[in-house]
Amino acid sequence: MGRLAQALLSIQILPKVNAGEEVIPYVDRAIEIIKASGVLYRVGPLETTMEGDLDQLLDIVKQMNTAMFEKGSPSVMSQIKLVVDGQEGASMARLLQKYPDGK
Repeated sequence: MGRLAQALLSIQILPKVNAGEEVIPYVDRAIEIIKASGVLYRVGPLETTMEGDLDQLLDIVKQMNTAMFEKGSPSVMSQIKLVVDGQEGASMARLLQKYPDGK
């Protein structure tokens, strides 16, 4: 079986933190992992969307979750939305072409 087509994966990562601890440094770390991967991505107010090979995107999700544990989170919930298009390949640009400025 060959590699899967281009995919879009949106993730909202929700690490459990200690009382009084800010979650933002955890989220910032997760976004650093996405940025370092080199995939096309778009940070939104509630989730981040990545575009690329499905295997690579799933590996990034694993890395993000591992990083949350390394920072001290005892548990992590990751909510994921996934689109795989075997014909044209999933594309943020194509899906957003009607909304170039986000309005």
